[in-house]
Amino acid sequence: MADIHIAEVNEKLNRFGFLNVEVDPSLDLFGEIERLKKEKNAILLAHYYQEPDIQDVADFIGDSLGLAQQAEKTTADIIVFAGVHFMAETAKILNPTKKVLLPDLKAGCSLADSAPADLFRAFKEEHPDHLVISYINCTADIKALSDIICTSSNAQKIIESVPKDQKIIFAPDKNLGAYLIKKTGREMLLWNGACMVHEIFSLEQITRLKARHPNAKLISHPECEDPILQISDYIGSTTGLLKYTQTDSSTEYIVATETGILHQMEKESPHKLFIPAPPHNGCACNDCPHMKLNTLEKLYMCMQYELPEIHMDETLRLAARKPIERMLQISALHGL
Repeated sequence: MADIHIAEVNEKLNRFGFLNVEVDPSLDLFGEIERLKKEKNAILLAHYYQEPDIQDVADFIGDSLGLAQQAEKTTADIIVFAGVHFMAETAKILNPTKKVLLPDLKAGCSLADSAPADLFRAFKEEHPDHLVISYINCTADIKALSDIICTSSNAQKIIESVPKDQKIIFAPDKNLGAYLIKKTGREMLLWNGACMVHEIFSLEQITRLKARHPNAKLISHPECEDPILQISDYIGSTTGLLKYTQTDSSTEYIVATETGILHQMEKESPHKLFIPAPPHNGCACNDCPHMKLNTLEKLYMCMQYELPEIHMDETLRLAARKPIERMLQISALHGL
């Protein structure tokens, strides 16, 4: 895992009282965050899965590809990343001289955790003739072991850019990989990883929900399991799902991805109905517990004290940057 100096950061947080301070409830956090952005020349990047308040105060909201592109071209001195750890890592990989902040260092990712670097390195060594394409939802260590990074937005184009006789390892998401095998017709060796959020949807409950809403279209992220994808009316990246609901003529949608995206869908199409796809557990929603660790209060304190900060070993950063640059180059070539 990338060196983030957790003990050092926690010591600083304790010294500043960051972990124990309660934010004044009368404070206008929206106004304070805007003030801090201007004073510190900071940009706030937020993923679609963040809570609505954070999305509303962000300078840019997007999926993994859009956020990586924004991180690459920003002129800000400080990048505040309202997302999970691998996203902030990616921003640091692309911006070594900038300060990159993450409101909560514990905001990890179940998919990234499913690919330990030592095990993946051994897996790669067993297949030396394979090119490694890794989904961006992975640690810096996995990126450094990869040849090209992809996102759900550009994965198909990335795979199709590789010569057909070149063998491929796809990691770490087996569901996305299986979907891409069907889309591209390419055989790929898949790492056995998955996202806890997208594996929790219940086919039985979705089928019942569709019966209650016969006019609703099921739209799904390709990280979902195949039985869900097979009955979906549209499959796409988070941005792809959002754009589809803006241009499609239907007025009701069952959305099989993290519920944070519904905020943007409802803002863009207030006359339409968006229903979160039900999981197979007892919860009525499907939130990512890691994404939701970030709060408006933590965001304010993070910007106020410029902590926690992402640090990274330079050798690791340079190795992880190469496959990201290849992704951005291929994406630019295809206008993605």
